[in-house]
Amino acid sequence: MIYNFTVDDENIGERIDKFLSSRIEDLSRSAAASLCENGLVQVGGKTVQKNYKTRNRDEITAEVPKPQQLETEPENIPLDIVFEDSDLLVVNKPKGMVVHPAPGNYSGTLVNALLYHCKDSLSGINGILRPGIVHRIDKDTSGLLIAAKSDKAHIGLAQQIKEHSFTREYEAVVYGKFKCDEGTIDAPIGRHKTDRKKMCVTPTNSKNAVTHYRQIDSNNGFSHMALKLETGRTHQIRVHMAYLGHPLAGDPVYGPSKVISELGGQCLHAKKIGFVHPITNEYLFFDSELPDYFKRFLQKHEIR
Repeated sequence: MIYNFTVDDENIGERIDKFLSSRIEDLSRSAAASLCENGLVQVGGKTVQKNYKTRNRDEITAEVPKPQQLETEPENIPLDIVFEDSDLLVVNKPKGMVVHPAPGNYSGTLVNALLYHCKDSLSGINGILRPGIVHRIDKDTSGLLIAAKSDKAHIGLAQQIKEHSFTREYEAVVYGKFKCDEGTIDAPIGRHKTDRKKMCVTPTNSKNAVTHYRQIDSNNGFSHMALKLETGRTHQIRVHMAYLGHPLAGDPVYGPSKVISELGGQCLHAKKIGFVHPITNEYLFFDSELPDYFKRFLQKHEIR
């Protein structure tokens, strides 16, 4: 894949390997340096080394080769399936399960489980590592997720997501009490400039992001929230809540430095999902029960 960037005033004098790793998702600084060493990074049409310092209005082109695909093995992992037919299935993913294989997590993922359950009946649009995956949720976010069995179903579902006609509602526990019981956050999200693992609200190299929120209840320094996604950016709810000054309880990335260890990650559940079946045109809607870890935290802090 080819990436093109123009250096602005804020990034003058930055090493190019650092510059690229902060803007290209899943590209480490060492990988960016390797691209330079292999002649895959150019500034103004000329190749540069990893220690090149950016200049004002530099036109940077980086070519990132496709990663070598690894064969993903089916694994007999139990799935909580709430709906299934010949074209798709809806699963209730537990907290702690990675959706698809990635460095450090090549087994025990939802994809490994789907390959065992569905055999050869998964769409191949997203390649060997992500068969059937139309959308995803974070490892430590629990809840509803759709997997496509056929390419036709996959394309139809992806189109609904693109058109924002796909209903995705979450519930979360966040720090603090909201002044207004409901509202909308319309703030663009992009890669953090200095920490490539984080996203942030920024006008630079970002995409529009809209989250609607409603406060269900609050007590003891926390609020139980209902959140509806209009867009689906990486870490959107976590970033938007932190942007408002109400980070998710247990969030190790966007929350306070002292993490609530009992939660084992952010207190966030993908509770409702609604969409038009891409083959039958029937509208389907699913509502999952809050998981035990979530209910225990609500009870402990006396929140409804």
